[in-house]
Amino acid sequence: MTALLDATHTQMATLAGLVASLEAAESTLSSMTAARDGLLAIAGRLAIDIAKQGDHPDKGDHSIRTIAAEIAAVQHVSDRTVERRMMSAGMLVEEFPAVWEAQGAGRISAAHSRVIVDAGSRIGSSESREAYAAAVLPLAEAESPNRLRPLARRIAERFAPSTIDERHRRARSQRRVWVSDGEDGMAGLQVHAPAALVHGMFDRLSQAAQIIREENRRAKKAAARAGQDLEADDRTVDEIRADLLVDLVLTGTWSGHDSEDGLLSEIRGRIEVTVPVTTLMQGDEGDASAPTPPAELDGALPIDGCTARFLASAASVWDRVLTHPVSGRMLGVDGYRPSRRLRRHLRARDQRCRFPGCGIAARKCDLDHNHAASAGGATCETNLAAFCRRHHLLKHHSPWHVRQRPGGVLEWTSPTGRSYIDRPPPQHTVTFSSAADEPPPF
Repeated sequence: MTALLDATHTQMATLAGLVASLEAAESTLSSMTAARDGLLAIAGRLAIDIAKQGDHPDKGDHSIRTIAAEIAAVQHVSDRTVERRMMSAGMLVEEFPAVWEAQGAGRISAAHSRVIVDAGSRIGSSESREAYAAAVLPLAEAESPNRLRPLARRIAERFAPSTIDERHRRARSQRRVWVSDGEDGMAGLQVHAPAALVHGMFDRLSQAAQIIREENRRAKKAAARAGQDLEADDRTVDEIRADLLVDLVLTGTWSGHDSEDGLLSEIRGRIEVTVPVTTLMQGDEGDASAPTPPAELDGALPIDGCTARFLASAASVWDRVLTHPVSGRMLGVDGYRPSRRLRRHLRARDQRCRFPGCGIAARKCDLDHNHAASAGGATCETNLAAFCRRHHLLKHHSPWHVRQRPGGVLEWTSPTGRSYIDRPPPQHTVTFSSAADEPPPF
């Protein structure tokens, strides 16, 4: 442990004061942003009321533009910017008042509000929006916006007027590829297509890029040992990914940048999909009388049931996550490779890095002994957790400490002595309640 090792008691007390002051400042900023949203919503409503008085055929469009221009002039910003802010503020204040009130009280930030409103934008009735807000706000008060996003999407699906399968069938007709020109002779190639395919494409490129990068490093070291002068290939993974994609699109193969053994052709894209068993049991047409939660890509992005069932049928190995039928709590993981059972179990339990606020997927994380193995810590689920490399190093090289409580709950202690609780994300599953007051899992 090296970070803050030489800090004095006075400096640590100063740090504690700064953290407390920033906490108060952030709460005040959230309140002031909510107040601004309230005023912008009033301005938008005023424009519509004025238009209604004159029975304007544009339904208030020009009135909104006129008022937005007035506000923009005094704020020295674009009137288009103010108009967008008025629309966003109106949706927050009028359609999600409980979320706006929570932000005004400083319990959540403006970023949390945006996540909640974006995820719930498809919910039709005011009663459903109210129920959605009541379910998601407790999570928003405990999680960072990036962690809240997949949970909010999952909850919003319960109140959506149409299923993910229906929306996906409509959205597929909008798939396309387009070019955006940039500066310095560069351009961007964008593709809008089914999420499972896009994530699989990106993962395949990433695997290949990592192989080539490691091969370049080995070749450089071997040349140095032999006293040879080898021109270094210092391309980043991003650069290699771009080169490989160009190879594939223009020539149909990436032989121009393949490894020495030509291994890249054997690489297949990998994605992780969580599929509730009831989704697997449905037919491709679905059953409107028995709505089921959607499958999720990397524990974050809903995907349609047809795609999920196709991927499940093509998988040679499944990780089966066993959950409690009432509480939704994860009970265990089994599969066909017992030697990797613990790793699969922890990846399914943690789903992402277990440092507060971090959303890096568990499959990209290290498994860390919370109580060091060198000090007698056991290699078991009650002493292991997924940390991304950044927070793994933070734990080992700073005064941050972590202790695992029952149920996979982690208690982090900061350098200033504050405690932060991080709980395993709720499992994406179906539950059956035997009591009327049993809350559904999120």
